[in-house]
Amino acid sequence: MSTSHVIIGDGIAGASAAETIREADPDASVTVITDEGEALYNRILIKEFAKGKLPEAPISIHEPEWYDERDIDLQLNTHVTDIEPVAHEIHTHKGETYEYDKLLIATGGTPAQLPVENSDADGIHHFWTFEDARGIREHAEESDQGIIVGAGLLGIDLAAVCAAQGIDAKYLMRGDRWWRYALSADGAEIIHDALRENGVEPVFDSGVDHFTVDDDGHVSGAVDPNGEAFDGEWAGVAIGLNFNTEFLDGAGIEEDDGIVVDEYMQTNVEDIYAAGDLTQFYDTILNARAQNGAWGSAKEQGSVAGKNMVEDAEAKEFRWVSSYSITHFDFPFLSFGHPARGDDEAEAKYSDSEWRRLAFENGQLIGGVLIGDLSQQSKYKKLIREERQVADQKELLLEKDVDLEEVKANTAPPAE
Repeated sequence: MSTSHVIIGDGIAGASAAETIREADPDASVTVITDEGEALYNRILIKEFAKGKLPEAPISIHEPEWYDERDIDLQLNTHVTDIEPVAHEIHTHKGETYEYDKLLIATGGTPAQLPVENSDADGIHHFWTFEDARGIREHAEESDQGIIVGAGLLGIDLAAVCAAQGIDAKYLMRGDRWWRYALSADGAEIIHDALRENGVEPVFDSGVDHFTVDDDGHVSGAVDPNGEAFDGEWAGVAIGLNFNTEFLDGAGIEEDDGIVVDEYMQTNVEDIYAAGDLTQFYDTILNARAQNGAWGSAKEQGSVAGKNMVEDAEAKEFRWVSSYSITHFDFPFLSFGHPARGDDEAEAKYSDSEWRRLAFENGQLIGGVLIGDLSQQSKYKKLIREERQVADQKELLLEKDVDLEEVKANTAPPAE
């Protein structure tokens, strides 16, 4: 009898797992269940679609025929209601039951809503799915003033939509700079200047106390905790994700701000795996738990999970240095590894639009941010993978062109 694999979620993690399983076991039964109404699409490119820069056609990655050709059963618009690990069954809202030998959870998350008055008003957008992008684009094309909330990597995508669509926007940030967990004032100011040049004004030490609405219930503005009012008939909110794990209640799967998995993407429940941004995975480079929502990381996690679901006797570890790029401005921007954690750091500014910051933990390089010049990223990633003690070589690491041989000659090799 063929092995039955069920995958919940058709994002890049779930789709990558399905493809890996099919390649490894041509005879396996593979079912992919998703509550979305369309097959895998490029979550990176939907921001360009929302900006009005791309038509819909290039966004899709897999058409339904892709699944048919690989004998993968794709179930769209299907919501999983619960899991029975002992019986190896899952149930859906349609009353259907799917039996599995191996199960992968790759359901991702849903954008968190601000816990303030009128946060669900018409005209307030969250950016995660293709359907979200369609609504954002349509409303942005009709709007003159906007409000953005969420000073992180997703929030700046909403700022870019305003810039591209000619919306005069206020970007309300709770702290004193954009992405304050990973950027210093010098690095953030490069981003602030670029936002201003594109018609988006950062407002610091702000946020939202409540949204205001017109007589039709449509957003008309926001009032921050300082009592300052901002007009806007378009608003974008990106303050994080609520992971889609409510159907796991009673299944016994360990959760801690996401699903806890080991380096093989295995949960604490036998035959159940998880992959993607909802995982708290064991990072073999950090030797600690970590979380990462980057596209490349999710794809690799899906591939690792798929391989281990088929060949768990020859388990493959997830070992990955992620990266996340922003292409909204005239200069490139890239973060890598875990730039928002660590116990030590180093930075340098090379020009008005070129800056670099490195993060260290227990002497190892674990992440960083590059603005303006991305040419050194592969060298930094190599040092991260090698787990070398390089925190005492900051001067060499911040050279315009890093000489890895010189860095290594002055540092201890990784511990055995």
